[in-house]
Amino acid sequence: MHSIQTKTTLLTVCAIVVTMLCAMLLASTAINNLGSSSSNQILFLLCETGERNLDFFFEGVEQSVETVSSYAEDDLAELGLDRLDEHLERVREIFEKTAAHTTGVLTYYYRIDPEVSSDVKGFWYVNLDGTGFVPHEVTDITRYDTRDQSTLVWFSVPKATGRPIWLPPYFTDNLDIYVLSYNVPIYREGRFIGVVGIEIDYRTIIEPVDSIALYDNGYAFINDGAGNLIYHPRIAMEALTGAQKPAVPDGMIGDSTYFSYRYEGVDKQGVWLPLRNGMRLNVAVPISEINGNWYRLINEFFIVSALLLLVFVALTLRFAGRITRPLRRLAAAAEQVDRGNYDVELDQSGNDEVGVLTRSFSRLIRHLKIYISDLNSLAYSDALTSVHNKGAFDIYVQKLQERLQYAETQPAFAVGVFDCDNLKLVNDRYGHDKGDIYLKTASALICAVFQHSPVFRTGGDEFTAVLQNDDYNNREELLRRFAAQSAEICAAATEPWEETHVSIGIAEYDPQLDRTVADVALRADRLMYEDKRARKAGRD
Repeated sequence: MHSIQTKTTLLTVCAIVVTMLCAMLLASTAINNLGSSSSNQILFLLCETGERNLDFFFEGVEQSVETVSSYAEDDLAELGLDRLDEHLERVREIFEKTAAHTTGVLTYYYRIDPEVSSDVKGFWYVNLDGTGFVPHEVTDITRYDTRDQSTLVWFSVPKATGRPIWLPPYFTDNLDIYVLSYNVPIYREGRFIGVVGIEIDYRTIIEPVDSIALYDNGYAFINDGAGNLIYHPRIAMEALTGAQKPAVPDGMIGDSTYFSYRYEGVDKQGVWLPLRNGMRLNVAVPISEINGNWYRLINEFFIVSALLLLVFVALTLRFAGRITRPLRRLAAAAEQVDRGNYDVELDQSGNDEVGVLTRSFSRLIRHLKIYISDLNSLAYSDALTSVHNKGAFDIYVQKLQERLQYAETQPAFAVGVFDCDNLKLVNDRYGHDKGDIYLKTASALICAVFQHSPVFRTGGDEFTAVLQNDDYNNREELLRRFAAQSAEICAAATEPWEETHVSIGIAEYDPQLDRTVADVALRADRLMYEDKRARKAGRD
């Protein structure tokens, strides 16, 4: 028969084992889930940034050509077809100025349809060495059937469709240079007159694509959406610009934004977004690199947990009560992490194995939180008031805290906490739409007075501003100005929700009192509540 001590020991050991297994399972599940979603977010954000940069460039080219086309059609309406030579010279002058201010332009041209004039062909200007545009001999297109969209595409397609067209990269006639072009048809009173267009250097799109990198072997590339690679950083230019362009691997052509494929024996995960010129920007990274960090963290966590478990079992009788409580807290923290809440606080004061485990888990949580924060855009804003939101505030405070810890000179700053009084009363009595007006008015007032400070909406009715430089130096004057402008708004208001009553607390950073930015914010919050109580007492 086993003794009560033995049964108690076995029960305690089993409880410890179960608790630790649950903690490890929850933590590993959270890490695995987080790794998968975070990797997709990284890929998408990188691809989206590259897509915006390229589309901004393509949009600039489109605007330049369309500006010239608009001028050309207006000029044709004024001069008519009898003065085509004069018309071409006037368009050329405009085109030269426009092309000079457009990035990457190698050539610009205006070609007249042979059906309109057999004598006047148009013009073609090139700038191959970067010294300026010079005229080039205009190629003869009369030998082509300009109604056949399969030949002379840059001319025949705009003529047939009546719409602008982007052409994928090709070699220019007579120049033997790889370019992309944008072409716009010209009309006069419904009659097709010709085409204006710009050819841009193919190399212009390479730099923004090459700047996209992820992990050790992640990169970006471009394809034309039909299965042909346009640019790839690891494929020679000669292969990409040859007659037989390399095809993209299976799995990349489709409607799904995220895709998986195998290339050169390596499994990869990627994402693509369409470009405004019809091409696709892709960002891809080996799956092994995506999973590597998370697998390493999981393995380290399992190893540490297993070692600590052995120690816990050996010390069960002596430290049962002391160990059970921290393990329960650790399991609860793991559950919070699994639910996506990384703002958990754990007691790390102990120097025993439980303390080591707790500190390891806390570091893991901090690392995960920092890693997720780095994925978020720094320009997150509150949807209602358009100021920065709580996520942006956390990032800002983190960077400011790093300056406090590592900068040679301590920054001078203050934290202002603003709380909108009576918001619940406005919402309950007049409706949430009126409460939104109340919040917008308060937000606009804060931004107007503290216009040199970042303003954040950190709660439903709470805003926070970090005062530095001029706003910090003039904070007393700004407080008086805030009170005066608030009074003016209330005096001019005809409805309660048009008023603005804001409690304020501003605390200056004091190295003798504050170890962290959070300490300053906490003092500002207390001052705000003191102001709120004083204001309420004054109203009573």
